[in-house]
Amino acid sequence: MARLRNRTFFSLVELNQAIRPLLKDLNERKMEHLEKSRRELFEELDQPALRPLPEKPYEYATSKTARVNIDYHVDFEKHLYSVPFTLVHEEVRIRASERMVEIYHSSQREPVAVHPRSHVPGRYSTQTIHMPPKHQKAGEWSGERLVRWASEIGPHTAQLIQSILSSRQHPEQAFRSCPGHLAACPANMLIPSWKTACQAAHEAKTLNYRGVKAVLEMLSTGIYPADYSPTFPRKHSR
Repeated sequence: MARLRNRTFFSLVELNQAIRPLLKDLNERKMEHLEKSRRELFEELDQPALRPLPEKPYEYATSKTARVNIDYHVDFEKHLYSVPFTLVHEEVRIRASERMVEIYHSSQREPVAVHPRSHVPGRYSTQTIHMPPKHQKAGEWSGERLVRWASEIGPHTAQLIQSILSSRQHPEQAFRSCPGHLAACPANMLIPSWKTACQAAHEAKTLNYRGVKAVLEMLSTGIYPADYSPTFPRKHSR
């Protein structure tokens, strides 16, 4: 640098252009105590130990834990990503880079789900392979198909699903939450209990799974008979 002390530079580009020939001269110059140049030492000692650069550049990633919802999706920064339906209610670890979202479960080392990352809030990234077999046939859901599916369970279920669809500005926004309600009716559940829960949630305008689940929990305690329809306070919009 002493050779440049009397010069003035107005940019890093200009400075680097002046340093480059001096750096080459420095690396080629033999050091008296070693009788070798810096370049010779590099080629003899360092270069053989170098490893190839990674095929992909390093990507910064963030991690968080989440619990899988009943609709087999997890929330990451307000976007929902699907995982295998067998992991409903399980805890998973989400690793998100700038481009990808990987979801891991303790049962295996490889990710159970990989999605392109989306920054659109309130939307879903769903892979058909993650759906239960009953849902896979509904890959292109419609309001009519969901109501028809609910009718197979009972008229009160159909009425609840219809109310959920009607509560959204765009019915498509409810297409992912409706299967969660339908999947919540296991084959061994008493029909009167499910009927009561759907009817109470519909009347109270509690158009989500929590409302149905709350009634089912009360019925399971024996507080209410199966043919009783409890009434909940209506939600007030803010």
